[in-house]
Amino acid sequence: MPRFFPHQPLMQWFQHVVALLGILFMALGQLGSARAEELPSFIHDGTLTICTNPTLPPMTFVKGQDVTHPEGFDIDAAHFLATRWHAQLSVVTMDFTGLFPSLGAQRCGLVMSGIIRTPPREKSFDAVSYQDTALVVAGRANTPVLTSMDELSGKDVAVESGTSYVTRLGVINDALVAAGKAPMIIQQYPTEEQVVQQVLIGRVFAFVSQDVEIFFRMRQLQGKLHILLTPDIPDYRHFAIYLRQNKQDQELLQTAITALETDGTLATLRNKWSITDQSTKQGADASSSGSIFDWNAFFSALTSRAFLHGALITLTVALLSHVIAITLSVPIAIALNNPQRSVLKIVLEGYVALFRAAPTLLQLLFIWNAVPQFFPIFREQWFTPFLATVLALSINESAYQVEINRSALSAVDPGQELGASALGLSRRDIYWRVIFPQAFRIALPPTINEFINLLKITSLASVISLQELLAVTQIQVARTFAFTEYYAAALVYYLVMVFFFLFLQKRVERRFTWSDRKKVVSNAA
Repeated sequence: MPRFFPHQPLMQWFQHVVALLGILFMALGQLGSARAEELPSFIHDGTLTICTNPTLPPMTFVKGQDVTHPEGFDIDAAHFLATRWHAQLSVVTMDFTGLFPSLGAQRCGLVMSGIIRTPPREKSFDAVSYQDTALVVAGRANTPVLTSMDELSGKDVAVESGTSYVTRLGVINDALVAAGKAPMIIQQYPTEEQVVQQVLIGRVFAFVSQDVEIFFRMRQLQGKLHILLTPDIPDYRHFAIYLRQNKQDQELLQTAITALETDGTLATLRNKWSITDQSTKQGADASSSGSIFDWNAFFSALTSRAFLHGALITLTVALLSHVIAITLSVPIAIALNNPQRSVLKIVLEGYVALFRAAPTLLQLLFIWNAVPQFFPIFREQWFTPFLATVLALSINESAYQVEINRSALSAVDPGQELGASALGLSRRDIYWRVIFPQAFRIALPPTINEFINLLKITSLASVISLQELLAVTQIQVARTFAFTEYYAAALVYYLVMVFFFLFLQKRVERRFTWSDRKKVVSNAA
C-alpha cells in the first residue's frame, strides 16, 4: 500500500488536531442550538414575566400581608421555569379578566393562574398542560350529594364571572331545557371568594369550581363545604400555562414542563401544596372562628401595613388625578366659553361629551389593555397600573371638571370684565384679579364633591391590579374569608378620608363667607 504522507507522526498529530477542532465546533454548534432552544422568545432582558390572579388557592394566592408577593403551586413552578432558563422571575398580579388581554398586549410572557385548558382559549393562545384536575360541584356541609347535573335543575348555582364555567353551565342548561327540565339559575360573581360566600350564607344552592380549590376551601373553612358531585367533563381535566401563539415557544415550554415532571419537581410541589383531597383533618385557618364578628381580625386589618399602604395609594391616585384634571380643565373651560365657533371648540366639546358618556371602568380598561396594542411603548415596565389609573382618571375627571369650571366662569358678571378692562387692566390681570377669584368661590363646593367621588372611583383600579385599598381588601378576604371584618376595616379608611375632605370643604367655605362678611361690614363702616 503506497504511503501518501511520508511524515506519518506529524500527519497523525495534524489529524488529531483536526478531529478535536471538529468535535469542538460540533459541540459549540450544539450548545448554541441548545441555548437558542432553551430561551423562548417570551423571555425579555433575562426576565420571565408571568401574570396571575392571586385568588385561587392553592394554585396562586396571597398568604401573608404583602399583596405583591403571591404564593402557591403556580408561583413555585414559575420559579423553577425561570431557573431552568437562567432568567429572573417577575410576577404581575391582576384581576382575572385582565390576564389574557395583558398576555395579548405582551405585558407578560406567560399566564399561570390555575386556568383550565379549553379549546376556545386555544383559538387565541397556545397552552401547555401541567396539572390534572376536575370540575366539581360543591355546597354546604349539610347539603345531600348529587348523582348527576340534572339534579341542579331549577336551583341557584354560583360561578365566577368571566370563567369558562359560565359557558359550560350554559351548555348544561341547554341540555336541561331540551330534556324538558327547568334550567339552573346561574348567579355570576366577580371573584371566587364571593362565590363561596354566597353558598356559605345560603343565598345559592351550590357553586362550580375545580377540585384543588375545593380541597383547600374545605380545610380552610373547617368542613363547612363539601363536594356534591364530580361530573366527568373532558374539557376540565387539565390546568394549563398560556402563552402567545408561537409553536417553538410552546414546544420549549412543553419540554421544560416534561423535565420538571420527570425529575419529580412537580410531584414535590403537589405534596407541598396538598393538591389532593386531604379532607378537613389537616387543620383549618386560624381566622375561621365561629364568632359573628372577629374583632381581632378587624383591628388587625385596620392597623396592618397592607391596608395603610392601600389607603395611601388610593389617596395619592385621587389627588394626582384631580390636580391634573383641574389643570387641563381651566383652559378648556375658557375656550368653551368663547362665543365664537371654531374647530378647536368643536373638538373640545366632542372630548367632553365622549369622556362624560363613556363608563369610567371602560376607559380604564381601554387605556390599560387596548392602548398597548396600538403603541408598543405602553407595553414596557414603566407603564404601571398606577400610571394607567392616574392617566385614565385624569382624562375622565377633566371632562366633568370642565363643566364645573365653565359654569363658574359663566356665573361671573360680564360687566366686571368690562369694568376692569375700562380701568386699563390687561386680559391676564382681569382673569387673575377679577374673574378667577370669584369663579373659584363658585366652583369650590362642586369641585370638592367631585374629588370625593373620585376618591371612591379609584376602587375601579382593582381590576387592573393596582394595589389600592379595595384590591388589598379583596385579597385579604380571599385569604381569610373574614368578609365582614375586612370590609368594615376598609369602610373605616374610606370614611376617614371622605370626612376629612368634607371637614376641609366646610372650613374653606366658611373662610370665604367670613371674608365677604368682613368686607361688607368694613365697606359699610
